Amino acid sequence: MRLMIMFDLPVDTSKHRRDYRNFHKKLINEGFIMVQYSVYSRVCVTKKSAKFLEKRVADFAPTQGTIQSFMMTEKQYNDMHFITGKPVKDVRNSSERTIIL
Repeated sequence: MRLMIMFDLPVDTSKHRRDYRNFHKKLINEGFIMVQYSVYSRVCVTKKSAKFLEKRVADFAPTQGTIQSFMMTEKQYNDMHFITGKPVKDVRNSSERTIIL
């Protein structure tokens, strides 16, 4: 499973910028990898763990702006097409790093 978080947060005031930085930092600490600006993804072992992680993100999400989550299978994620640009061969952003015991 993949959990994708997409967000559009305001940065008009210093409080909004601080909320944005804190949210971004916490996403990184939870193991999310940037796919594009304001689009982050993380590999989850099961749908249950993805839902748990989604709840954790909701707990530290700022109240202003828009934050969306999207759960998808590895197959759906790997079927993503690149219209412009090239895929990055980053092991951190692939299911190859996941070992299920």
